Amino acid sequence: MRASGKTRTGGCAIACGVLLLSGCGGGSDFKNEPRPAAAIELTGVIKDSGVTISPDSVPGSGPVSITISNQTNDAHTVTLEGGTVQETVGPVNPRDTATIQKTLQSGSYFVKAGSERAVSKEIAPASLKVAAKKRDSSGKLLLP
Repeated sequence: MRASGKTRTGGCAIACGVLLLSGCGGGSDFKNEPRPAAAIELTGVIKDSGVTISPDSVPGSGPVSITISNQTNDAHTVTLEGGTVQETVGPVNPRDTATIQKTLQSGSYFVKAGSERAVSKEIAPASLKVAAKKRDSSGKLLLP
């Protein structure tokens, strides 16, 4: 004997309702805290005339990634310093790039290029300003 369609449909509706209710919690166990800040990507270039970073200001404290290209004829180490931060990468060969990743607090920082051999003219450092407010990534799309 064949079961009626009403019995199957009713059983399916009850099963779906139980699944939906079990998946919905009261939400009182979780705080609605802002997501951590997403890394800000900065670019830089080392030239004989100086180091430049773009943009030269960050809207708030959080992770920063600086990719720097060496456009000189000499290898250089690159140093990010300011406050309690001193991060060095390199040497970066001519026409090559390096990346510095660091979580920065508000304040002023300098990006310097140095060389193991004496150069006729010192390469001017770039300055970087980090604003006082704390960033978060709430409301940003396409983040993991």
